[in-house]
Amino acid sequence: MKNPYRYSQKISTGSKVKTILASFLLILYLVPFALVAINSLKQKINIVRFPLELVDPKGPQWINYKHAIEEMAFFRSFGNSFIITSCSVVLLLVFSAMAAYIFVRASEWKACKISFALLLASMAVPFQVVMIPLISIYGGIFGILNSKTTLILMNFGFGTGLCIFMCDGFIKTSVPIALEEAATIDGCSYHGIFFRIVLPLMKPILSTIAILQILGFWNDYLLPSLVLGKKRLYTLPLAIRTFYGTFTNDYGNIMAGLMLSIIPIIIVYIFLQKYIIGGVIAGAVKS
Repeated sequence: MKNPYRYSQKISTGSKVKTILASFLLILYLVPFALVAINSLKQKINIVRFPLELVDPKGPQWINYKHAIEEMAFFRSFGNSFIITSCSVVLLLVFSAMAAYIFVRASEWKACKISFALLLASMAVPFQVVMIPLISIYGGIFGILNSKTTLILMNFGFGTGLCIFMCDGFIKTSVPIALEEAATIDGCSYHGIFFRIVLPLMKPILSTIAILQILGFWNDYLLPSLVLGKKRLYTLPLAIRTFYGTFTNDYGNIMAGLMLSIIPIIIVYIFLQKYIIGGVIAGAVKS
């Protein structure tokens, strides 16, 4: 017969080891962020000579933040990032939810099977393979570059496959068809069933997709750098590039600019991060 005391002692020891390991990993992941935050308040010469020193000998250099806001046109760049990110995410959420619902409920249609298979196949094609013909050839020929609308539509196109795939799995496992049948008996229309019953039930997975896509679009550098060539259209990652020169880099301003671009997305993540866990669990557990 097992000794209950020894069994609980093993569980306690295992929990302590997990806690220590998790704390170590947390510190490891926070080190780069802490270095950026510390060095954003130091002079360039001290960043180069003493990057691990906590405080600049002349005190915190808040002037770096003032220079960063002025030289990278922070508020204009913030507005561009906000418009592009919010419009791209809203488009993805609405159309991915509707498309996934059709794919699930009309799965016997051959057109749905073929379309869904093509969407899954598109996820295997890396962006780097199509970026040259898409941007240099078609973008130049049709004159669609230097436009926020173009970037929003490209974000929508490249993100559709994954979003529909996630919504499809969630609807299959967590949206009971019995509710829709009951609504049909009560006289609810096809569109009413989707917008009044299915869409509210998809809140966990849509929240998860929204957070993941917001993080991706806000921090994206490659696609905006190919589409947006004019300075007035720069997003925050592109605006930080203005501090990089041919022969010298202003590290203090760069660190301050990085902090200014990171803070908004951290605030969003803190408020919405619980939905990531909720969405993953809801999509993984079969009802």
